[in-house]
Amino acid sequence: MNQNRRLFRDAKTGMVCGVCSGLAQYFNLDVSLVRILVAFLSLAWGSGLILYLIAALVLPEKSQVL
Repeated sequence: MNQNRRLFRDAKTGMVCGVCSGLAQYFNLDVSLVRILVAFLSLAWGSGLILYLIAALVLPEKSQVL
C-alpha cells in the first residue's frame, strides 16, 4: 500500500492547462466530475477560477514528474 502518487497537470489529455485531468488521475475520479466541480466553484464564488490558475502555475507537467 505504499503507493508513491504525485500531483501534476496533464496537458495532453486536458482541455485548457490539464489541471482537472491531473487532479482526476490523482484522486482516481472521472475527469468530467472534476471539471463540473471547478465550473461550479467558479460560477458560485469565483474561487474555482483562482485555484485553477494557481494550480496551472504551480503544478509540474506530467512529463516532468514521470
